[in-house]
Amino acid sequence: MPMHTVTAAGEAQHFTSGADISAQWWTLFHSPALNGLIDTALANNPTLTAAQGTLVEAEENLRAEQGAFAPSVSGSFLAERERISSAESATSGNAGASSASGSQISIPPFDLYNASLSLSYDPDVFGGVRRQVESLAAQAAYERYELEASYLTLTANIVTAAVTEASLTAQISATEQIIAGEQRQLAILQSQFALGGVPMANVLSEQATLAGTAATLPPLESSLALERNQLADYVGTMPANFHIDDFTLASLQLPQDLPVSLPSAIVAQRPDIAAAAALLHEASANVGVATANMLPQISLSADVGHDALTTATLFTPQTLAWSLIGQLTQPLFEGGTLDAKRKSAIAALHVAAAQYQATVLSAFQNVADALQVLQFDAATLAAAQAAQAAAAKSLAVTQAQFRLGGTPFTAVLTAQTTYQNAVITSVKAQATRLADTAALFQALGGGWWNRRDVTQTCCGLVP
Repeated sequence: MPMHTVTAAGEAQHFTSGADISAQWWTLFHSPALNGLIDTALANNPTLTAAQGTLVEAEENLRAEQGAFAPSVSGSFLAERERISSAESATSGNAGASSASGSQISIPPFDLYNASLSLSYDPDVFGGVRRQVESLAAQAAYERYELEASYLTLTANIVTAAVTEASLTAQISATEQIIAGEQRQLAILQSQFALGGVPMANVLSEQATLAGTAATLPPLESSLALERNQLADYVGTMPANFHIDDFTLASLQLPQDLPVSLPSAIVAQRPDIAAAAALLHEASANVGVATANMLPQISLSADVGHDALTTATLFTPQTLAWSLIGQLTQPLFEGGTLDAKRKSAIAALHVAAAQYQATVLSAFQNVADALQVLQFDAATLAAAQAAQAAAAKSLAVTQAQFRLGGTPFTAVLTAQTTYQNAVITSVKAQATRLADTAALFQALGGGWWNRRDVTQTCCGLVP
């Protein structure tokens, strides 16, 4: 049975165990402006572009290393014009004849042509190349998960920034109304003081109250400006070129159906956990590489070609030359370098294992925190909306009494200030609930496994 928390409006957010998450989970807020902003950010954000480029780099490095499994073949063609000196020809076989005759034989210049193929192959008997390819495959997987983490972080940050902007806009509006009310109340008190109806202390007290309220407005306006600059950064544009209508809380709908993943699903869904697992895999492969480097290395090579004095006779059977070479190399003394590198790789493996465990624990904490705060957010919003409703009723009663002459206008202004403060509290509670809902989707992995806009290039990426 799904759990639920009841909102002050009588609605409920349902937490359904095992429910899948949409790749575009932010569309559950039903805000076209938010959807358009995220689409723009996904197309233009430089951090996301850098993560995509890093993934391509890692995949190409993997493909390059996989080429070591195949033999290496190269071809060459040599054309050479050569002249041998008389002295050299005499010492290379004609020395006796030259001495006897008292003269040296002069060999005219000649042409030499060579066409050959060379083949080399390392059998990788002890798996050093295989473990190196495995390490690079793990690195490519890590970069893929880092890309997904960047994608998730960017979208979640934009949703949170939009909610924050809507909250600040509403708080500024409510604060401006409070300031206007307090200014009217101050004017009334000043008139009453001039007529001798109230002491100067009342006027000074109201002036202090008005100044205090006015002092809260610039920080709100500054925060709003900074939030819009942050949104400009997310979408990859300069703040001066960023233009969008203000977000409002009314334009953001609270998602009613929320997923709750099983622990095993969280391990598969979180890109940071998958990235930590890839680093653990890479560290394990690096231990294998370091071990293989301490074992014999076997290489095979072959050369076949033709040497001739003319191109016409280059490929005749008489000009054929070939060789086969097998080589085994065993490190005997490296000053402890290879053993130290292996021990270092083992230590790195232990570090990666501990970091993976820490990442898993942090992920479970994130999910538990998100679920817990949503429970309290519902109660907080219910209390805030109840306080707002009570303040609205109090304001209505005070206004009615004022119209009947039963209470001074200053009491009406005080009730208006109380109501606007209740509105600000309610606005903050609504924004917190919206932001914490986005945090839950982020904590559960954001549905990246349902994306179809990026090719799954590495094995084992879909949970």
